[in-house]
Amino acid sequence: MGFGGLISSASGGGSSGGGVARVVADITPHTSNMNSSSGAFAHLPLLTPPIPSSMHSSSTLSLSTVQPRKMEGHGELGLIGENYDPGLVVRLRDDGYESRSGSDNVEVASGDDQDAGDDQGGPKKKKKYHRHTPNQIQELEGFFKECPHPDEKQRLELSRRLGLETKQVKFWFQNRRTQMKTQLERHENIILRQENDKLRAENSLMRDAMSNPVCNNCGGPAIPGQISFEEHQLRIENARLKDELNRICSLANKFLGRPLSSLATPIALPSSNSGLELAVGRNGIGALSSIGTPLPMGLDLGNGVLSTSGMPLIKGPMSLMGNEVQIDRSMFIDLALTAMDELIKMAQADSPLWFKSLDGGKETLNLEEYARTFSPCIGTKPVGFVSEATRGTGMVLINSLALVETLMDEGRWKEMFPCMIARTATIDLISNGMTGTKNGALQVMHAELQVLSPFVPVRQLKFLRFCKQQAEGVWAVVDVSLDISQEGTNVHPFVNCRRLPSGFVVQDMPNGCSRVTWVEHSEYDESIIHELYRPFINIGLGFGAQRWIATLQRQSEFLAILMSSTFPNEDHTAISLAGKRSMLKLAQRMTDNFCSGVCASTTHKWDSLRLGNVGEDVRVMTRKNLDDPGEPSGIVLSAATSVWMPVTQQRLFDFLRDERLRSQWDILSAGRPIQEMVHIAKGQKQGNCVSLLRGSSANASESNMLILQETWTDESGSVVVYAPVDVSSINVVMGGGDSAYVALLPSGFAILPDDHTSFGVPPNCSGSIVKAGDNGSDVGGGCLLTVGFQILLNSQPTAKLTVESVETVNNLISCTIQKIKAALKIT
Repeated sequence: MGFGGLISSASGGGSSGGGVARVVADITPHTSNMNSSSGAFAHLPLLTPPIPSSMHSSSTLSLSTVQPRKMEGHGELGLIGENYDPGLVVRLRDDGYESRSGSDNVEVASGDDQDAGDDQGGPKKKKKYHRHTPNQIQELEGFFKECPHPDEKQRLELSRRLGLETKQVKFWFQNRRTQMKTQLERHENIILRQENDKLRAENSLMRDAMSNPVCNNCGGPAIPGQISFEEHQLRIENARLKDELNRICSLANKFLGRPLSSLATPIALPSSNSGLELAVGRNGIGALSSIGTPLPMGLDLGNGVLSTSGMPLIKGPMSLMGNEVQIDRSMFIDLALTAMDELIKMAQADSPLWFKSLDGGKETLNLEEYARTFSPCIGTKPVGFVSEATRGTGMVLINSLALVETLMDEGRWKEMFPCMIARTATIDLISNGMTGTKNGALQVMHAELQVLSPFVPVRQLKFLRFCKQQAEGVWAVVDVSLDISQEGTNVHPFVNCRRLPSGFVVQDMPNGCSRVTWVEHSEYDESIIHELYRPFINIGLGFGAQRWIATLQRQSEFLAILMSSTFPNEDHTAISLAGKRSMLKLAQRMTDNFCSGVCASTTHKWDSLRLGNVGEDVRVMTRKNLDDPGEPSGIVLSAATSVWMPVTQQRLFDFLRDERLRSQWDILSAGRPIQEMVHIAKGQKQGNCVSLLRGSSANASESNMLILQETWTDESGSVVVYAPVDVSSINVVMGGGDSAYVALLPSGFAILPDDHTSFGVPPNCSGSIVKAGDNGSDVGGGCLLTVGFQILLNSQPTAKLTVESVETVNNLISCTIQKIKAALKIT
């Protein structure tokens, strides 16, 4: 006979074993002598309709094929698979016979016993119903967890301990295993149904995708067959423009405060007969000149300024100064447009925002007019901060487009302003410009600005840089700080400066040059600056517009020479063009390392030292070099200080750069004469060059050492930096080899212009002011001299720093300054 078994769980009174398993057998007769009136199953009540014969061959029946009748709200119907023992059939009656699969037990007979009883023809014996006690159930459940298939010996031990018969224990374990198997099959069935539903959904999606193919590049419907390359590119461009239009409409919604549909009819750009329109953003500014065409804008700002192209957004938002507060992109764009408006107004000639000096040179910001014209775009001025504002104009040997490209690239920007920018990085690129140019480019940057003195801390800035083409050949680049403080306090302790809208407007000139108008406006904490340098910084000589323009003029001249095939003022030494460029690159690295040691920027990690025998005006720092091939391995010590000198900047620069006078101040030269071997010009001025010096040696070991020296000067200051190099390394560099592996420890001087008559005799200056002719000093002139040395204390990075080594460097600085004063006859 074939069985399709079903188990039904029902509740039972007074049992702690859970649900009760009802076993229902659906019997299919195989012989003619088996009928419904014979056998033990003649009057077996069925809980469910008979299972169709078509399903008898299935080893596992789906739960959805039967509708179980739950008993007293307890339990579920389960299935007994093909592994169920057909020799065990439990006879159930609705009123008296129940099999409690883990709680009760029914004495049943095997199939052979039943057949034997039928053959004997004896009367039917009513089987005794047993109910297990809670203690018995607990013991059986505990043993089942450890051994679900006990052997005969174990069953005998359990029956003796629990007071049960051996077959009762045997049947309890059989029923318990059947129940466990049923639960596992039910769980697997549910998982299979979920997987089946998932596959059906994926199949449906794949059929839909196959019936409606889409191009991955342009997003449009795919066309069977081959299409031309031009058509493919047009479809891709069309998809890009649609996406760009949607972004512009989203931005316009925020600016205009009203919905703007991306499907609206395009509005034609109104024609204008006026000249250069600088009406950017909300403030509406008049023309700067009468040259050019109407200003192309990237957004519809609701004031008549429209655009036909958008500003593509690229990267995600960023957090300001380490805060986790995310600022909406629309705030960046709003701030950039406001800053551009302010820069254009402040750059206009004959603007009432500036007072001119009597000689027509220096300009001073009209603070009252400024406050009436502009509202603070980055919050009120923090407590304790002072303002600094300068403006300057100059001609540079670079066109406007090249200058803009340089300023928008962090690496080229740093190279264009060496000794001013210690470190820079682009944090977030919001827009990369439009139509292949930097028009509309917007990015968030970090920079460290420095003055070559240990008395002026490095300015840490995070700012927004925005570039906009105002007309043909006219561009503007504006920077505005993102250190926003609405409470009027310095909420970030390490922020010592805020950059208000600053930047430049550049216009191409017919002779290939360009005219640059630079505006610098900042607020900074004056208390952290040494008293000697406060007037110097306050009038804008340290970070003002004049220094930016002077550096730009000098570097643009140098780049023009570097790109040409000849160098001016050459001594016709046998060095190839590649060798000269390699020498210039090595000299630039030397100067950068010197600036890092003087200003303590984060280019290198320095550890400050404070020793009792070193003066307060001398900054001493150390660091360990382990794997930098450009420096000697070991402990490097840097010491620097600044003093005021009663001589002009030019006179002191000429004295320090002259190799014939070097023995008067260079202690290491030991009074021996110095000769210039190589001279590579960096500009038209005689002092702007890179030189290779050699001194007459007293022994053979010193003959292998040369001195690499770089000098330059402009209106913003002068620099003389040098470092010893060995002959073999410099020969590789002059041959055009890689200069990155030449170890350098630079020392030198930085000279900044100063005029003591403008603000009295500076404090803490050494020496007295004398008149012209008395000991060679200059009347009404002075300069700020910074002296810096870097030496290798020990070639072992694990060595300890000694007090004697620090005193040696301190004495070296003091003796050098005294020798310079003595040579210039300064008392």
